Order: sequence, then C-alpha cells, then structure tokens
Amino acid sequence: MPAYTVETTYRVPVYRQRTYEAATPAEACRRAIEDDDWSNDKLDYEAAGETYVTGIWLGADAAYSGDTVPVPSHFDETIQRKAAHFEVLFGLLKIVIADEVAQRRTDAYWLARASAAVAKAEAILAGARDPDEPVTAPRPRHVLAQLQEDRVRDQIAAIVETDAEFASLSPGAVSDADIHSACVSVAANIDLSEEVGAAEFRAALAALRAAKQADGG
Repeated sequence: MPAYTVETTYRVPVYRQRTYEAATPAEACRRAIEDDDWSNDKLDYEAAGETYVTGIWLGADAAYSGDTVPVPSHFDETIQRKAAHFEVLFGLLKIVIADEVAQRRTDAYWLARASAAVAKAEAILAGARDPDEPVTAPRPRHVLAQLQEDRVRDQIAAIVETDAEFASLSPGAVSDADIHSACVSVAANIDLSEEVGAAEFRAALAALRAAKQADGG
C-alpha cells in the first residue's frame, strides 16, 4: 500500500479592536483598513475555517521533495473553489445575455459549457468533487438565418399598404407582443429542412474543394 504525505491547512482570523475618530462610518472603516499597526492583534480560534488540503506527495515525509500528486478538487478550500469558478460563470452569463439581447440562438458549444459550469457550481456547494469533463465537446453549429422582430414590423407596414385584407388596420395596431408571439410560433413550426440540407451539402463541397486545393489539386 503506498504512503502519501499530505499537507492540510486551516485559516484563523486575526482581528483587532481600535477606536477611530471620523465624520462618518465609511470614513472610520477606511481609516481602519488603512491602519498598518497590528501590534494589538488577536487570534480568533473559535472562528477558524475549514481544514483543506494544500499539497500531496508520494512517499513518507516527502513534503516538497517527493513526486507531487494532484489534490482532488473537493479537498480544496470551498471559498477558493467558489472564487475560481465565479469568473467562469460570469463570462458564460455575459455570452448568454448578449445572445438574448441580440435575439439570437446561443451556440450549442456555449450551452454545453454553461451546463457543465452549473454542474460544477452545484458540486462546489455540495462539497463534492468536480464533475467529469465530457469526453467530446459538441461540434459547432452555425446560424443560417435570423427571424428579427424589427424586420417583421417593417414587413407589416408593407403588407398593410398593399393587401386589401388588412386595409382596415394600421401598422401601429399590431403590438410588440403580437409580433413576438408570431415569431415564436413561426420559428417553432417552420420546416427549413430542405434549406438546411442544401446549405450542409454546399458546405461539404466547399470543404472538399479547400482540402483538394491544399493537397495540390
């Protein structure tokens, strides 16, 4: 059975209590933060943090000299796991919100990344190890067309001017909610399989020609 040297750590808060004269509570806090004199500091052992692993080495008494072994993620300090993962979640959230504002479908790659990030966040909150990474990432998808509500609004104005069926209506009679509901319904029910198939075939031909040209053909 192998032996391992494991370094564990816990944080103990150091605090001080000092009086500051200030015009406002914010100014008093700022003066306390900027005060470098910790000569009367105290350790608060009752508020000590969790014990977490900061290093593993193969062998007995092998700290910082033996072969390093990766620390399983769920033995790291929880607050550090949260801080490290925050930037990832924030970046993915910006991408999804930008797509929503632009009224475009979020790419499958970013949706998969977001789903994996949520699973990892749940593991962090549960004190569990990080979920296994997917073996293969989803292949990229490409948007061929967008159904834009503002352009639908422009079409409504043109139809009202030329189609007697809607002569009694003005473009302003159609609300934004009406347009949004109609766009959702059309996007969900329209069949573009022939157009998508044609685009896929043309992309395949273009890729083959590019490969043939690169091969000297």
